[in-house]
Amino acid sequence: MLGAVELVPGRISAAVLSRSGEILARAEATFDAAAATRGEIDAALARAAGVFAGARPLGVGVAAPGLVDPEAGLVVEVNDAPALSGYPVARRLGELVDAPARVEHRARLQVLGDRWFGPGRGRRTFASVSTGEVLGVGLLYDGEVVAPPGGRSGAHMTVSAHGERCGCGARGCWKTVATTRWLRGAAERAGLGAGATLAALVAAAPAEEAARRVVEEYAGNLALGLVNVQHLFAPGLFVLHGEAREGGGTFRELVEQGLRAGLAAPQAEQPRVSVGSGAVDDVALLGGAGLVLSAQ
Repeated sequence: MLGAVELVPGRISAAVLSRSGEILARAEATFDAAAATRGEIDAALARAAGVFAGARPLGVGVAAPGLVDPEAGLVVEVNDAPALSGYPVARRLGELVDAPARVEHRARLQVLGDRWFGPGRGRRTFASVSTGEVLGVGLLYDGEVVAPPGGRSGAHMTVSAHGERCGCGARGCWKTVATTRWLRGAAERAGLGAGATLAALVAAAPAEEAARRVVEEYAGNLALGLVNVQHLFAPGLFVLHGEAREGGGTFRELVEQGLRAGLAAPQAEQPRVSVGSGAVDDVALLGGAGLVLSAQ
């Protein structure tokens, strides 16, 4: 059996999986992202890791946010959860579970979930994209995950020289225009109410001009970052996860159109956009299992 943990600000999910990617058991624990102490995160990790009792997995792969150090097994920095900065998650899990633990950035890790268990099976090069509250790209290039030391996942690539100030301090980061926060703000400014979801906006778009404009701009903003990835690495296939799945085929087509329109030269493979498979988007947990398989 394989073990996987997804660590995000405020929540820890853990699962036991078969070698075919079937989730056999899962557990979840929460903590206060803004105010939790290191001890409270330890306690939440212990509660979630209880799912491994008696399972004896080959290993545990951890999908973590922010900046990570896979060699040291550390979460180096997470802006939205201060107590996670410097957190030795691999060592803590090793103390809780009788199995080796490895950590990687969530977006980079999920590409392994798609490689072993999803739309990326059989491909040597493709990209896996996180959307929603968390934004990022994981890239498999010629069979290897692109994960340079200190590298991030693209959320802070600059897409506008004079754009909004990001939480990282820079201006015009991709994150400022292509996350749920931007979508809700745009919908509210358009008079569509607070807390609008992508699914609701897509459903309203055929009859509501304001909703259509917000959805199209959101898809275009998401495509901005993907165009840069295509120019640099030409992955050809982009698998969308998270919020983008809620937009269905309509949103997928808009992102694909924006991606293709942003390319200045013909490509060896015309880029296309797919969405993650399965009723529930467990790609981060599948990626954790994929990390264990890759290490084996």
